[in-house]
This record gives sequence, C-alpha cells and structure tokens, in this order.
Amino acid sequence: MSHIPQIDYANASDQIRAAHDEEVRVRGRMTNMKRTLLHSPAAHRIYAEWFTLRSELSAIPDRPIWVFSHAISKASNSRIAITFFRRALINAGFDPDALVLSEEEVLLDTFGRAIVADSNAIPSDTWTKLKDRYDAKTLVDLVAFAGIMLATAVFNNVVEVDFDPELEAFAEAG
Repeated sequence: MSHIPQIDYANASDQIRAAHDEEVRVRGRMTNMKRTLLHSPAAHRIYAEWFTLRSELSAIPDRPIWVFSHAISKASNSRIAITFFRRALINAGFDPDALVLSEEEVLLDTFGRAIVADSNAIPSDTWTKLKDRYDAKTLVDLVAFAGIMLATAVFNNVVEVDFDPELEAFAEAG
C-alpha cells in the first residue's frame, strides 16, 4: 500500500486538476505514480521531462530505449517500471523474456545496468562504445534520461506506489 495517497481529483486544487487534465490530454492516461506525484505539480512536471528527453533521443528507436529503460528498472528492482517497459515491448510484438538484443541494445542494456550498479564506475569499454556510436548531445540526453528513469524507479520504490491494475497482465511471472 502506497505511503502517499493518490490525489483526490474532486477535492484537489485548481492547479492540481489543471495539471491532471493536461496530462490526460497529452498522454491519454493517468498512472498511479502520476496521480501520486500530482500532490506537487512541480514534481509531476519534472518527472514528465522523461518525455522531453525521449523526444530529444529520437535518433534512437523505441525498442533500444525500452531495453535501456527496462535495464535501469530491473537493476533498480522497480516492479512498476519493469512492467511498464515489459508492456511496451509486448504491445510492440516482442517477448521481453526472449529478446535477442541488437548490438545497440546490448550496449544500452549494459550501460543502464552499470548506471544503477555504480554510477562512479561505468566501465571504460562501455564509454568507448557509447562515444563511438553517439555524439556528445545524445550522450548528455541519454545520461539525463537515465537519471529520470532512476528517479522514477526510486520514487515508485520508496513511496510503494500502488501497482497499476492495467499492468497486471504484463508483469513478470513468479
């Protein structure tokens, strides 16, 4: 059970309701994490910058980004985030339990896991491969994106945000 309740839309301030309505308008849905974050529209806005950075990383296709995000989520042991990216992969026709990763996906999976394991010790060969593949702007956006992914996992874990029912069908077995 979540340590912080989700907002009560009917009794929320105009500012919170406006942020809620805008999120639904732009994204088409409202997750339990977002309903919790909306107690602070500023916090919600900051976490929503994930979408801005994803846009900046448009040269990287969805699947490698999902693999990267899933690696960060898995290494952070964030059930909600893990399942969110499992759903993305499944809905795109992929089996997250039997993915054959491309070279780029292996690199991003390795990088994502390394960030969580010890952000002070990203292996030099990983950095070499990243620099060979991506320019400086992309690397900045990728690291910032990872930071928001990690922050999302931490928020969900610390608050123990209630698991979204629509994710149940996509959860890992066991």
